[in-house]
Amino acid sequence: MPTTLIILIAAAVALILYVIVIYNGLVRLRQMVEEAWSGIDVQLKRRADLIPNLIETVKGYASHEKDALREVTEMRTRAQEVAQDDVAGRAAAEGMLSQALGRLFAVAEAYPDLKANENFRALQTSLETLESEIQMSRRYYNGSVREMNVKVESFPSNLVANRFGFVQAEYFELDDPADRDLPKVQF
Repeated sequence: MPTTLIILIAAAVALILYVIVIYNGLVRLRQMVEEAWSGIDVQLKRRADLIPNLIETVKGYASHEKDALREVTEMRTRAQEVAQDDVAGRAAAEGMLSQALGRLFAVAEAYPDLKANENFRALQTSLETLESEIQMSRRYYNGSVREMNVKVESFPSNLVANRFGFVQAEYFELDDPADRDLPKVQF
């Protein structure tokens, strides 16, 4: 066997192995992005499940503040109606829900008995915890997206990514700066 042929075969095998390593790395990153999105989705679901309890507690004390209660309910429904894989739409809907929750807690400030209610305080603490967990999940997701996008754009992995249909993932971002504010839940 001529030396040239052996070198060509070795180069072809090395190239195939390199493509396999890059492909497997891209698959791993795609799975990390999906796992991270699932983490955000779980936290958002927990928050959505907490909201009806919060609304019922506030209703008993602030029955004439129906606009704030209705707005939170509407924003929760909108957030739940967004397709799970629509990252930008979900971010926008969740941002509007956070703003509505902030307004609801501002309304609650006017009711000292409500602020002293044990159920309300427990819900308030749960919401604070959930907001922190959502923020951590969002950071993890965006970090996974960053790694995936760098790999999809960088040479030579972009050649493999393009060939096998890997695309950049969307960041979970809030477009409106006011959406970045956590609902105020301290009294």
